[in-house]
Amino acid sequence: MAVSIPRRLFTVDEYYAMAKHGILKPDERVELLDGEIVRMNAIGSPHAWCVKRLIRTFAPFPDRFILSVQDPLRLSNISEPEPDIAILQPDTPENRHPEPQDVLLVIEVADTSIRLDRRRKLQMYARAGIFEYWIVDLNADRIEVYRDPVRSRYRSVMLLRRGDTVSPIFAPDLVVDVSTVLGQDRAEE
Repeated sequence: MAVSIPRRLFTVDEYYAMAKHGILKPDERVELLDGEIVRMNAIGSPHAWCVKRLIRTFAPFPDRFILSVQDPLRLSNISEPEPDIAILQPDTPENRHPEPQDVLLVIEVADTSIRLDRRRKLQMYARAGIFEYWIVDLNADRIEVYRDPVRSRYRSVMLLRRGDTVSPIFAPDLVVDVSTVLGQDRAEE
């Protein structure tokens, strides 16, 4: 007979207290997901270059929104992920970490983290009411676009490949080329 052992979940305040007191080291790559402290994978070269391409895509519009790169996003009292990219409202208060109402779009770049990004993080972002969530899946060579959250899922899902374009809901005039975001086709390497 399997015995279920209750897990001790942490709040964001406890998470920060652990960092302050040295329990979590300054160079430790972790994030708080649904009360659990989760190690983040090392960022490989393809992942890092994809984030750079996304920055280049969104950076030319500083007056329209704030570009947040691998920074904390407080979704709730028990969740504070650090998405690769978060596009924020231009009037997001500077005296706190961004919260769901500040977010226009969240983008995660996935190679080794695809299961986490497609399952757990997707559910967290939907639950928090993040209206649009993109996963750049480097392994499948595509961008997954999730829109219209309901509870822990999204009602609209688009799978985009090289040659496709997509515009974020908050900026329909901003056309993002999937091939540009994905970079050099790995099959050509």
